Amino acid sequence: MTSSKIEIPGEVKSDPAALMASLQLMPSPVPNPEIKYTKIFINNEWQDSVSGKVFPAYNPATGEQICEVQEADKADVDKAVQAARLAFSLGSVWRRMDASERGRLLSKLADLVERDSIYLATIESLNSGKPFLPTLFVDLQGTIKTLRYFAGYADKIHGTSIPMDGEYLTFTRYEPIGVCGQIIPWNFPLMMTAWKLGPALACGNTVVLKPAEQTPLTCLYIAALVKEAGFPPGVINILPGFGPTAGAAIASHMGIDKVAFTGSTEVGKLIQEAAGKSNLKRVTLELGGKNPNIIFADADLDLAVEQAHQGVFFNAGQCCTAGSRIYVEEPIYDEFVRRSVERAKRRIVGSPFDPTTEQGPQISREQQNRVLEFVQSGISEGAKLECGGKALGLKGFFIEPTVFSNVRDDMRIAREEIFGPVQQIMKFKTIEEVIERANNTDYGLVAAVFTNDINKAMTISTAMQAGTVWINCFNALSTQCPFGGYKMSGNGRELGENGLKEYSEVKTITMKMVAKNS
Repeated sequence: MTSSKIEIPGEVKSDPAALMASLQLMPSPVPNPEIKYTKIFINNEWQDSVSGKVFPAYNPATGEQICEVQEADKADVDKAVQAARLAFSLGSVWRRMDASERGRLLSKLADLVERDSIYLATIESLNSGKPFLPTLFVDLQGTIKTLRYFAGYADKIHGTSIPMDGEYLTFTRYEPIGVCGQIIPWNFPLMMTAWKLGPALACGNTVVLKPAEQTPLTCLYIAALVKEAGFPPGVINILPGFGPTAGAAIASHMGIDKVAFTGSTEVGKLIQEAAGKSNLKRVTLELGGKNPNIIFADADLDLAVEQAHQGVFFNAGQCCTAGSRIYVEEPIYDEFVRRSVERAKRRIVGSPFDPTTEQGPQISREQQNRVLEFVQSGISEGAKLECGGKALGLKGFFIEPTVFSNVRDDMRIAREEIFGPVQQIMKFKTIEEVIERANNTDYGLVAAVFTNDINKAMTISTAMQAGTVWINCFNALSTQCPFGGYKMSGNGRELGENGLKEYSEVKTITMKMVAKNS
């Protein structure tokens, strides 16, 4: 069955959010949106796949097929790389373009995303199951801000002069790497596209980008906006397809100079291996996390409970930053568990287009089954299931908000990334103990601490083996701040000024002088 129909509930609920929506104080999704772009985008042209294959895109809230999309594989990647290399060649329009003009094009792309933000949020919700209003206010705003941030940086990437010994004039120059392969995850399709396109284009690279096979639709719409913005042919090429075919071809391609990937640690290892076996292309990886959230007894308990709740359940738990290992100091443990269970039971799960919905479905039946299998492992290993733990409804891939207490560090649910709406709450006694336990993981993406004691806050934040540490907040991400992980959570950084360095080569130029003066 093929359907892009949106089911917008007609019944107005009695809570304040529903009342506001009924009074039309909130934006509404586009009803029954047309899916405009389903082909491969190479050299500013829409193309069928070389193989003629297509694959289905689904609505995870209903399980129904939305449309079919052209399936790129190695032959299509070859075509895209050829176009990207031509666009990057010396003397090309893109290479001769002023840096300020590159910034103007990025800024124009941001303006077009903003113009079409309601439609993009609608399609993102339809294809990924993310609730519409958070998608509009978080994902779309993050996408627009990221593009504008890097647009502003385009003509501010510059080297330095160096007082080298001897009769020489020496300076550095930042140059684009070349053709960049970019592989986008399904949990934040639009925002991750901007995270990767922004710095790559600001630095003057060209791009071959593969969206996740589960969520290709908004990325393909971005391709149309790329052309409308005026980017030269071949600068941005977007190829929907599968990881083992199109993704593997990007990672191992001899004509690609750098690859950036956001996704699982398992696939990240394969990409790094392929890069090493091919042309030693540069690699940026933003991978999984099993992130600790440490709650001290002196914390603002209401704040800590709500932030810990949102830190796990946001986006149906499908976040690499999910604070899924919650360590609570012993004196407040029972009360924290009680309040967390109460909050989880109040969480509204339902249609992504109901304005009162807090949690939509998991991305697929496969992911739903995987999360439920983790829940069963927690029960069998002796954790206490406080609430949830079951699939919700007969239609779509929903899971009840789930809370476990009495969790031990050696349980699977405490060691492995679940990527679902499952909260694990553990107990600790001393600061030394919780530091050791929090760091006892293969991952190191983010961490958080809740306390009103600045000494505890700084002790924890400096001791955590993680790329980001939040104090009395969670998921406080911004375009200006570098983001990335320690250990098996990845290599390199995205966002901020640091994100530009991942897309630049530093060249040292030295000229012999007849005489040098200071």
